[in-house]
Amino acid sequence: MRRGLKMKLGIHPINWVGEDVREHGDNTTYEEIIDDIQRLGLTGTEMGRKFPKETDVLKQTLASRGIRLVSQWKSVLFSDPAYHQSELEAYRLHAAFLHEMGSTVISTAEVGGSLHFDPRRTPNEKEVIRLDEAGWEALAEGLNAAGRIAAEYGMKLAYHHHGGTVVESPEEIDRLMALTDPSLVHLLYDTGHAYYGGADPLNLLQKHYDRIAYIHLKDVRDAVLEEARREGADFVTCIRKGVFTVPGDGCIDFAPIMALLVQREYDGWAMLEGEQDPALHPPYEYARRSLEYLKAWLPASREGEE
Repeated sequence: MRRGLKMKLGIHPINWVGEDVREHGDNTTYEEIIDDIQRLGLTGTEMGRKFPKETDVLKQTLASRGIRLVSQWKSVLFSDPAYHQSELEAYRLHAAFLHEMGSTVISTAEVGGSLHFDPRRTPNEKEVIRLDEAGWEALAEGLNAAGRIAAEYGMKLAYHHHGGTVVESPEEIDRLMALTDPSLVHLLYDTGHAYYGGADPLNLLQKHYDRIAYIHLKDVRDAVLEEARREGADFVTCIRKGVFTVPGDGCIDFAPIMALLVQREYDGWAMLEGEQDPALHPPYEYARRSLEYLKAWLPASREGEE
């Protein structure tokens, strides 16, 4: 094996079963997902909604195929101080579960103000409610507190900037990084959500590299995004339209991104994501082709190896 690659490549089960669009792959079983992951030669995945919820069963199921649970998404509602105590209690339970599973990062995203994810919103609303000054301060306070909980368990809070939320644009990402403690709040760098939110993915990587603890590699179909913008489509509608795909199948140039990650010796996990209708875009085949595409810029084939 050639020397030089420290990054570990894994894959997210969202390629097979949608999280935000529940009809995508809803009949797919978790056995099908992890069998495909094993066939791809990958050893890292995130928690999926079809996976067993019992820790012992999940451990045995993944271990039997040589797969590790890398992380699991955790929604938080820290922008409203009234929710801090209950949200932090839930965060501790989440951290305990991931720690038990051997994970090292917690994918974390604020849902306050979001059209689809904020439990306080009603179905007839049409816009994301951006944060005011008090909301930003409350969010930062909550994230720092959650980061301390993660650290207690030997893990890192990796903040997931995300389409359709209040931390979406490059300016919002910058502000979140400036307001939070760098030792407690890290960044989940997502190429697809960066582009969707109006950032240049390479520039975002360069600017915040030192805060990055975890990566999602996702591509964007620019023509679909432009059409959706003209129509005023919301985030979930954009997914239904097929705005996201796997690296190599969209408009993002991954060559300089991968080159920088290799040059900087990024040694964490990078998860392949497509988040599209698996009936139209077969997950295994798309992932296989995407891995071949990404390997062109890697100094060795080491996806998923420790």
